Amino acid sequence: MSTPDNNPVLTAMHTTLERQRKLVTASPVSAELRIDRLSRAIDLIFDNRDRIVDTLSKDFGHRSSHQSLMSDIYATIECLKHSKKHLKKWMRVETRKAPFPMNIMGGKARVEYQPKGVIGIIGTWNFPLNTVFAPLAGVLAAGNCAMIKCSEVTPKTGALLEELVNTYFSNDEVAVFNGGPDIGAHFSALPFDHLIFTGATSIARHILRAAADNLCPVTLELGGKSPVIISNSYPLHDAVERIFSGKVLNMGQVCLSPDYVFVPEDQLDEFCDAASNYVCTLFPNVLNNPDYSSVVNARHYQRLSSYLDDARDKGADIREINPANEDFTQQQNSHKMPLTLIVNPSDDMLVMQEELFGPIICIKTYTNLDDCINFINDRPRPLALYYFGKNPNEQRRILDSTVSGAVTINDVIFHVSCEDLPFGGIGPSGMGSYHGLDGFKTFSHAKAVYKQSNINLQKLGGMLPPYGDKCDKTLNSMIRK
Repeated sequence: MSTPDNNPVLTAMHTTLERQRKLVTASPVSAELRIDRLSRAIDLIFDNRDRIVDTLSKDFGHRSSHQSLMSDIYATIECLKHSKKHLKKWMRVETRKAPFPMNIMGGKARVEYQPKGVIGIIGTWNFPLNTVFAPLAGVLAAGNCAMIKCSEVTPKTGALLEELVNTYFSNDEVAVFNGGPDIGAHFSALPFDHLIFTGATSIARHILRAAADNLCPVTLELGGKSPVIISNSYPLHDAVERIFSGKVLNMGQVCLSPDYVFVPEDQLDEFCDAASNYVCTLFPNVLNNPDYSSVVNARHYQRLSSYLDDARDKGADIREINPANEDFTQQQNSHKMPLTLIVNPSDDMLVMQEELFGPIICIKTYTNLDDCINFINDRPRPLALYYFGKNPNEQRRILDSTVSGAVTINDVIFHVSCEDLPFGGIGPSGMGSYHGLDGFKTFSHAKAVYKQSNINLQKLGGMLPPYGDKCDKTLNSMIRK
């Protein structure tokens, strides 16, 4: 592997990859060593949680400390603890069945889960800790080493993670790299044994092209426009509380955030009023509210503003939830934006074409469930789909007739907290999955092992040249309908 000499970060990446690969193959990676590494990752986060939360807020301009503790600290520690608790069971050899007649003659089959080697992890800015340490849980449980590329959008957090990882791990075990798009492009082109990327679908295409040159397997955790369907069978105000409790997490800057909501036509005004009232109880004011997180930077603030401008120019019904009538144009250090409803937007509006990833949500009315299903199926497959309803036939129809990365019933986002469920998308919303056992298997090589009987079965059955009557008789007894 050639090593670039003109950039010390690139040189370090190549050198680290070579060293880590040698470490993985030097000797079997015991359960005790895997548990030790997971324990150190837990200690890293727990011991430094206040610094991490403070740094996240600095990167965002302002980020709710409680939401950081919930999403980046607690959720990540739970991922690591789950893998630590179960990895010995996951590591067990799986006995498989050998075919007849090899099985009765002593043939044995099994699967052993072996570390793949060096895993590349590319995180993203909305949850800069969780999007690298949640996959790291499966990577370390599977016995691998890891190289991490942090997002340049949250540089302070990236620098802190590099410092902390260097404190708790040797670079031969886990290494962190920071830098701009040029570093990211080179990182994704390294010959890893597996690469996991969390981020935008547009960038994922470049990641796949780079990895293809190395035939490197890739897991992609992307996003898309996750829809919500509210049935007449579910209490509307309960649905509003659960939908908007999820929407205000990181102020919509979540890959699983509800993007557009289907509401029964005769409940539209009630839904919008209930949404406004509920959000106002959560945030009586916005600009100086410590619980209300900022849009991450000026570029994303402008992106969201352009969506609203486009909708406004095309005649959209825009309902801004600004309980204190504050002026958002003169902010100094943050980019806060009021949560905004776009009611019955037309399909040509950007808010219905682009993933929102911010404090905007679209509301669409419907009269027939099939209209919702057809609308969803006519668009790229989402990372998540949310259904609120108590009608089992409706629920079954939605599950059978739509394809999404996952479904949460009667809430939003919560499936991601179930470590025993695979987490991932499909098509434009992702490729592959991780979390829990599925993460362990994603980052392991399932090695098939067959041990042959002491009896030479081919010779016994006459199935070696020169073929004759004995072979014909054996084949006639084996080949059946």
